[in-house]
Amino acid sequence: MNRAKTPQVGVIEALAAVLPAEALLTEPESMRPYECDGLSALRGTPRCVALPETAEAVAAVLAICHRHGVAVVPRGAGTGLSGGARPSTGAVLLSLARLRDMDAIDFANVCIRVGPGVRNLAISQKTRPHGLFYAPDPSSQIACSIGGNLAENSGGVHCLKYGLTTHNVLAAEVLDARGERLEIGSLAPDSPGYNLLSLIIGSEGLLGVVTSCQLRLLPVPEETVLLLAAFGDVGRAADAVSAIIAAGILPAGLEMMDRLAIAAAEDFVHVGYPREAAAILLCELDGDAQEIAADQARVETILREHGVEDLRLARDEATRLALWKGRKAAFPAVGRLAPDYYCMDGTIPRVRLAEVLAQIAELSRKFGLPVANVFHAGDGNLHPLILYDANVEGQQQQAEQLGAEILELCVRVGGTITGEHGVGVEKLDSMCVQFTPEELAQLHRIKAAFDPEGRLNPGKAVPTLHRCAELGAMHVHAGSLPFPELERF
Repeated sequence: MNRAKTPQVGVIEALAAVLPAEALLTEPESMRPYECDGLSALRGTPRCVALPETAEAVAAVLAICHRHGVAVVPRGAGTGLSGGARPSTGAVLLSLARLRDMDAIDFANVCIRVGPGVRNLAISQKTRPHGLFYAPDPSSQIACSIGGNLAENSGGVHCLKYGLTTHNVLAAEVLDARGERLEIGSLAPDSPGYNLLSLIIGSEGLLGVVTSCQLRLLPVPEETVLLLAAFGDVGRAADAVSAIIAAGILPAGLEMMDRLAIAAAEDFVHVGYPREAAAILLCELDGDAQEIAADQARVETILREHGVEDLRLARDEATRLALWKGRKAAFPAVGRLAPDYYCMDGTIPRVRLAEVLAQIAELSRKFGLPVANVFHAGDGNLHPLILYDANVEGQQQQAEQLGAEILELCVRVGGTITGEHGVGVEKLDSMCVQFTPEELAQLHRIKAAFDPEGRLNPGKAVPTLHRCAELGAMHVHAGSLPFPELERF
């Protein structure tokens, strides 16, 4: 007996059957806000945008996409700066922004369970009345979501003492590419088996989709003070950073801004930064009163030994928060200096800070593009901001090339091409500089173990071996280039 074949239902029709109408965007205008993340120079158009509100709905979306062989691009708040949430052609963009559940504080385990759409700042706002806080605090914390923080392993100004996201997450519920649920990590001091939680955190959405996580909470310090130290020379400021850490002092935060960044931030927030300084350090100390007094005296001595020209102390919270406001507003503030800027992210050994900043200045002169430096000096996480005008032919390409050379410099001195912004699509070529083909092949094997068909966030974070072969990159190992006597082009 002949039977008529059932018409194949398309992926959009299948998604429409499990999502409310307002949770599925298909019109070009409604999808436009999702065409890029914070790296707006790189844009794309998804097949559609799914905005589920529960973990079950997320699982349904993933299962449907798996059945239809359609790629999925997970997205948090869209504040990322490496193009990790840029839609891939034909992919479903999966927004986790509506998963905003936040449980009551678990005081017994000193943690809290939250959904991936919860804003970073909202967690400390909820926990601070109870004398607790969540440590990682990226500059975008007023807007960025926890799901995105996990994807990029974000840090912030207090990561020097309290660690990155990976050090402050206890457990997570993760969905694989098929929509199947995995429980990773534990509230206990350790969990059985391999440390898969540290593998998921920082994987940029390539291995799974986080639908909830248990975050470690810390007690609010008894006392906090902030020192602002102004220097007439960038190198002296950089050397002071290394000296503070070498003395066995671990500040809660140790940030640095150069003259260009200082002026931009001061014009933006008017907190009294010394405009005449070549660089300023913001050094925050926290703990009990006796500990702070001892550390403060030692830090002040070190700063004077390194030629500090202006030293200020903020003891009250209002002044301290105002000075931090200038640092956290530095990225948008620098946007007032040029029509466009390109925000880089690389890490170096902090003992090489002065040397690397001098070389960045040389590269700035070579390309004829100003560079503002504002970064996490204590752990060597650099954020050079390259100013340019995309309306001037060739300037965007110049900025990208300058950025690539800065990242190669980071690797050459023993650092890495990213500290907290991720690789995304921005740094795929730089991955070819950092890793050998054998190392990249191993990363692809890890990806295949979690996502055999490569449906999750394809084309991000780990370049193909073919791409690296075409690039013809010189690989760097142990901080040294092979054949260092050869001129680099």
